[in-house]
Amino acid sequence: MAKETHFLEMSRQEERPRDKYSWIGKSMKRVEDPRLLTGKGKYVDDIELPRMVHAAVMRSPHAHARIVSIDASKARKLPGVLLVMTGAEAAEVTGPTASFASPPVTQWAIATDRVRHVGEPVAAVVAENRYIAEDAIDLIEVTYEELPPVVDPRDAINSTGDAVLHPERGKNNVAMHRVLKFGPLDSDFSEADCIIKRNLRWNRVAAMPMETAGAVASYDEGTGKFTIYANTSMYNYVGWLIAVSLKVPASHVNIIPTLAGGSFGSKLFLHKVPTIAATLARAVGRPVKFIEDRMDNIMSSDNHGSDRMYEAELALKNGMMTGLRFKVIEDYGAYLQYGYGTHGNALSQVTGPYKIRSVEMDLTAVFTNKGQQGAYRGFGSEVANFVLERLVDAAASELGEDPISFRQRNMIEPDQFPYKIPTGNVYDSGDYQAVLMQAKSMLDYDGWRKRQSELRKQGRYIGIGIATCQERSVFSSTEFWFLNPNDSPGFALTSSPEGIQVKIDPTGKAFATINAPFWGNSPETMVVQILAEHLTMNPEDISVGYADTDAGLNGTGPGGSRYTVMIAGAITGAAKKIKAKLMKVASYMLEADVGDLELVDGHVSVKGTNQKKSIPEIALHAHYFRLSMPLEDRELTSGIDATHVYDHPFTTMPNADRTDLGAFYPIMGHMCHMPVVEVDIKTGRISFLDYVAVHDAGTVVNPMTLKGHIRGGTVAGVGTAIYEHLHYDEAGQLTTASFADYLIPTAFEVPSDVRAGHVETPSPFTEFGIKGGGEGGRMGAPAAIASAVEDALRPLGVKVDNLPISPRSLRSKIREIEQLN
Repeated sequence: MAKETHFLEMSRQEERPRDKYSWIGKSMKRVEDPRLLTGKGKYVDDIELPRMVHAAVMRSPHAHARIVSIDASKARKLPGVLLVMTGAEAAEVTGPTASFASPPVTQWAIATDRVRHVGEPVAAVVAENRYIAEDAIDLIEVTYEELPPVVDPRDAINSTGDAVLHPERGKNNVAMHRVLKFGPLDSDFSEADCIIKRNLRWNRVAAMPMETAGAVASYDEGTGKFTIYANTSMYNYVGWLIAVSLKVPASHVNIIPTLAGGSFGSKLFLHKVPTIAATLARAVGRPVKFIEDRMDNIMSSDNHGSDRMYEAELALKNGMMTGLRFKVIEDYGAYLQYGYGTHGNALSQVTGPYKIRSVEMDLTAVFTNKGQQGAYRGFGSEVANFVLERLVDAAASELGEDPISFRQRNMIEPDQFPYKIPTGNVYDSGDYQAVLMQAKSMLDYDGWRKRQSELRKQGRYIGIGIATCQERSVFSSTEFWFLNPNDSPGFALTSSPEGIQVKIDPTGKAFATINAPFWGNSPETMVVQILAEHLTMNPEDISVGYADTDAGLNGTGPGGSRYTVMIAGAITGAAKKIKAKLMKVASYMLEADVGDLELVDGHVSVKGTNQKKSIPEIALHAHYFRLSMPLEDRELTSGIDATHVYDHPFTTMPNADRTDLGAFYPIMGHMCHMPVVEVDIKTGRISFLDYVAVHDAGTVVNPMTLKGHIRGGTVAGVGTAIYEHLHYDEAGQLTTASFADYLIPTAFEVPSDVRAGHVETPSPFTEFGIKGGGEGGRMGAPAAIASAVEDALRPLGVKVDNLPISPRSLRSKIREIEQLN
């Protein structure tokens, strides 16, 4: 593909990148931290309402079964129990939960007649406290008729009869099979002088936030209105779907955000937990708190990550990568809440930073008796990064080249942006060679290669990994539906906006109200720094609050590394209106024309003179002295406030036959991760000797918080690459349903320091040139670690094609080779 300059004409950028900023680019301490670090923050479990009671959920012990009967008589007689509700009883008053698939896959918050995975809710109990509710759960007697479990996604393709999870959708467990081809794929492969092939496996993991999902719901019988406190996002975007489930108008559900104790995507849109809490509150007539315990969250919080099997091929000609094709089986679990969005997501950057001309995806999406997939830091693109980088390493090895020089030659050049890739997405800007060279320099790559050679002579297995990956940011909502059937895409939404309200009080202090939650992504800090830049104010004079759905504007919230870019756009729109009001009021106060005024250092001044008024002076005048200004100016009102809703900075629609998916994730970040590892071949243990991660997130608003994202994401990537695995046995039992078995890396297993660097190539589409950066660490680390481990064990011929590469699995690979030799 080639440079597409005409896309620049579509840019709506108002604030171009600058050479110098007052507050953007500063490592300012987070505004959120004082209350969080002193224990004053309010999380969902901190919510206490008068007469509040507590819920617990009974969960299925079977992977697949019909519910024959439920006897809750003993539970209802237990002192302190107020209500026992079965799925059938709940379904009388509450509809299915939200589904973005087409056709929708029906999922009830509490199963009605059939359970499709271990841990699926079967009944709920409300009691005076959680202890009584849990005791009552043990008294409920359920008779099940077990059905054949489907665990291996390959078996799902040929399932029949009772093994089919959703018979209304078809005669097997294939949710969708679709082949998409982009570019001259046939000729690229037929003319290739080398084709690299790898079979790859990415196993299921989950986000595992410190805080589980939770909700506190109350119901006002007089107004018929629900009030729900929840640690969810997207409540001002699709929160109305909870009202649909509750069978009330959207105006009858007010969702109030709480702080989230971690999400990493897993709380993107909580629908089941708030729906259960609200259904129970309506039935019992008192506020109900329902907080998942850890096993609830692991088994049934609808947040499992991708689970894929690949047959992948890369075509080469004259040392250049030309075509990529793969067959992939995706195990979506028992339901399909986000449709096939994880593969739409991956197609935004499937060719990575390379000049690959053609792509073919052969996707088979299947249902199995496992918890369903949700969102987790990468949303499928992290898997595509792993697959491509494994092929790139294999290609460099096949050609006998250094992996850095091979990548560098195949990279898109800095003068080729905006660059359209075969799928139709557009990369806005980049200098991938500069990122690669900075990482190489920071690591001392050549020095490590020399030390590696020396240490190998001592019998030590040292590996240097490399991954040069994309981090798409700022999704367009088309990714959620363009892989649905062309003739029935479902709810084909095209908006994913972000809104803000800004006002300046009579003392000159600014207050901003945002429409998305605190998720760990420092939203208040971003708002304060960007608004301070616009209004030339001190950040200490700006406060930030959160709107509920009653008062909120459109707000999609964090997810897809979008929030800083989108809130910057909203702030830019609102600040423009605020500045216009400041100028107009000041023009009357200074008796000067608006065109002769400028806003500098918190003052509006007459250019070239010492005449000026401070923002507090102007604000006081605007609030209390309207009659002192010309009455004929009908547009001038008291006070200084503005709202603004910002839509996606640059996106285009997919075409009808999906041979071009449009520009749907064009704000393209980039990264290069280089870990150095040592593998103990006697135990399989992997130790980190060094780790460098260089990222391009465009104009960096706060280097300190971005480094936090990079380091935290890298640690999550270490877990994905080496330790974490949601493992189901042949009966569909989850054998890693607690942290005793699901292994999250501790400080002892991760790099002692992830040394982060930045290269800035500002976006031509976003305000100030900002790009997203919240997911990059995890999107690059698994590929880089796999590369490093394979490099360490190159003398033994070990290939890393399957994640996680746990010490046990690695030792097994080594043992097999030792026995062969």
